[in-house]
Amino acid sequence: VQLQASGGGLVQAGGSLRVSCVASGRSISNYVMGWFRQAPGKEREFVAAISWSGISRYYADSVKGRFTISRDNPKSTMYLQMNSLKPEDTAVYYCAVGRTAVRQDYEYDYWGQGTQVTVSS
Repeated sequence: VQLQASGGGLVQAGGSLRVSCVASGRSISNYVMGWFRQAPGKEREFVAAISWSGISRYYADSVKGRFTISRDNPKSTMYLQMNSLKPEDTAVYYCAVGRTAVRQDYEYDYWGQGTQVTVSS
């Protein structure tokens, strides 16, 4: 599975951004898909995950209520809608897929290259 993340950019605090992740190489309809992020000098952290059906969604406390994860299986695409962005959301955002993954990065089998999100104050 190859993952391509896109949609990052520079946005002012309070603004919105949507990042996308397109999978190719094989069907990901039975995989959990997730987003992680890594800020400079910090460890990679879990952001959100969505089950293969889209019914179950999980969020880090820091983004709950502001970010929404979704997926479109026929398009092999996952989205992360980010609203009310804060400077502390600045990071490289990575997408990943795994069979039984949720919040731990070691649970994911495939990773994308990341897309930079910068939130200015």
